[in-house]
Amino acid sequence: MTTMSARERMLGRLRAAVPTSGSTLAMDTATLDRRIDQHFDTRRGERPSPAAMVASMQAALSASHAEVVCTGAAAWPAWVANRLAAEGVRRLLLNVDSAEGAALTRAMPAGIAAVGFARPIEAWKAELFDTVDAGFTVARSGLAATGTLVLAPDHGSPRTMSLVPPIHVALVYASMLHPDLHSAARAERWADGMPTNLVMVSGPSKTSDIQQTLAYGAHGPRQLWVVIVNDLDGGAAQ
Repeated sequence: MTTMSARERMLGRLRAAVPTSGSTLAMDTATLDRRIDQHFDTRRGERPSPAAMVASMQAALSASHAEVVCTGAAAWPAWVANRLAAEGVRRLLLNVDSAEGAALTRAMPAGIAAVGFARPIEAWKAELFDTVDAGFTVARSGLAATGTLVLAPDHGSPRTMSLVPPIHVALVYASMLHPDLHSAARAERWADGMPTNLVMVSGPSKTSDIQQTLAYGAHGPRQLWVVIVNDLDGGAAQ
């Protein structure tokens, strides 16, 4: 049996198993979406409170070897700046034009340089890989059940920021936490239009490929620091 004939037989079985557009079993997208929503809503039950989602997010990330802090909207820049200084970071990659990037830049001591992604990567690849100690990003949202950050890279914060530096510092707002992936996709209306890519981060890079020995930093940052900013009514540090 040739590879092509095996492929054709497999595709034939798949086509035969899927109802055609004229079948009474076929359904439109809206009907399918409603059935999916009903399925997840039934399994999930009552939506968890914001405080419960913050606690779940923090616990799941900590279990994945991330360092997590929940702090207030006014206090997070100082916490990040002090943590960077304690770690010996000298160059931080961030979007200097964003509100969060500007706030963090103002809080950083003189010994830490803020580096923007203003050049094509080909023009400074060696410098990026050799001299940048940490990258700072602001997550689009978070998935509380799995402790997952949802990043939407753009021109000012390309995915390189969260993948190349050995330390990834991520900020996520408590108001942007969702119970799970389905809730995020529905609340943020992903079906109406997706960015070029979404990066989902649930912990530092790790692998056990070599002799089944767990190692961090093989395929990305070896450390992940997550700042959950409590921007809800009456929000305060935890």
